[in-house]
Amino acid sequence: MKRLFDFGTRYARQSTWKDFALVKLCLFSMGLASGTMVKKEHRKAVICAASAGFALSYIPLMTKVFRLAFRKDK
Repeated sequence: MKRLFDFGTRYARQSTWKDFALVKLCLFSMGLASGTMVKKEHRKAVICAASAGFALSYIPLMTKVFRLAFRKDK
């Protein structure tokens, strides 16, 4: 568990405000897709848009996480 917290600290130190904005966008999109309370005829479009927002923010976040996780100079 200590290694996980150390990794989180390293990620936070090397992140910018843009990275944290992507995290918020990713979580917002996931919550919107899972808790959609719109009319039935608009629900599919909202879920598609939220899923696209999630995918577009998740990919850059995970590339940074894997880049930091597999870096040799820890």
